[in-house]
Amino acid sequence: MRASDLREKDELILNLIIETYLKSGTAVSSGLIAQRSPLSVSPATVRNIMTKLEEYGYLYQPHTSAGRIPTDKGLRLYVNHLFDKALLPEKQVELPENFPLEMSDFNSLLNRVSKMLAEHSDNLGFVLSPRISKINFRHIRFIKISEFKIIIILIATSNFVLNEIFQTKSYFTQLELDRASQYINQNFAGKNFIFVRDYLFKELPKFKLEYENIIDKLFNLLKTYIAQEEEENQIFLQGAPKLLEKHDLFEMGKLRALFQNFEEKAKLAKLLSDFISLDRVKVLIGSELNIPDITDCSLILSHYGYRSQILGSLGIIGPKRIPYKMIIPLVDSIANRLSQTISFTQ
Repeated sequence: MRASDLREKDELILNLIIETYLKSGTAVSSGLIAQRSPLSVSPATVRNIMTKLEEYGYLYQPHTSAGRIPTDKGLRLYVNHLFDKALLPEKQVELPENFPLEMSDFNSLLNRVSKMLAEHSDNLGFVLSPRISKINFRHIRFIKISEFKIIIILIATSNFVLNEIFQTKSYFTQLELDRASQYINQNFAGKNFIFVRDYLFKELPKFKLEYENIIDKLFNLLKTYIAQEEEENQIFLQGAPKLLEKHDLFEMGKLRALFQNFEEKAKLAKLLSDFISLDRVKVLIGSELNIPDITDCSLILSHYGYRSQILGSLGIIGPKRIPYKMIIPLVDSIANRLSQTISFTQ
């Protein structure tokens, strides 16, 4: 049964059942819906519509003689109808004027954003950090901190600062790293590491004669770093205690498994990075996540970046009984504000 086959009356009753369930968390009776419906319908008429919606997979009855609860399919139809209204300009959430305060420390900024998502949604907020290799830089520096460990310090074209430590396969002196930094800054300011790597790969034979082996080592350095970066994603999480307070909305076994995932941040970051899309806001409900441990959850996420470049994602993880009407514009508003912040060139 397709959603387009439902009558307007069926959809209105379904939406009313879902909104009642999202607030109460209990099975919804036909009598209650008949009382609340703007239509003049009897409980018997509502029961018939409920039976029809159950046959089509939008509702289910947890116990005989009980009311109905929406399925993931029913919630999906409800959320799809929300998007047009939830993303209108007038639905944008008013954020504090001092957000963000300072963006010179980019990681602190992302941590504040995850905290804001958690506080405004009363659920778990997350932000996936961008990959340094994709960020257009104004200036970079490589600093040796041990025999095979280097820290990258990058000042983006929008003036925010990122740094990351990574393991190298080759030995570098600090003099070699200084020469590599100088070469990149002089020739590739405004580009990103992926562009530099690809350019060096094409032009390596020509540069080898002029710069001896430093260009070869620089190419291998970037290649190693980008390969390591693709295996890891940094994630900022805030609000885990808020989910623990909602233990009545989860099976305890699944809730424990959920927090095991949260503790393994690398695994969770990889999981969330797979969901990044070009959608303005994306909602994944329960079984749509294809992860057995979190079938009691919904994920509402968006992306942030500058110009046409997506840098990372952010969003909310909460129970399926989440106030979608409020959460969708909240995630959209914060993603827009973060994108505006990092796109501003000082």
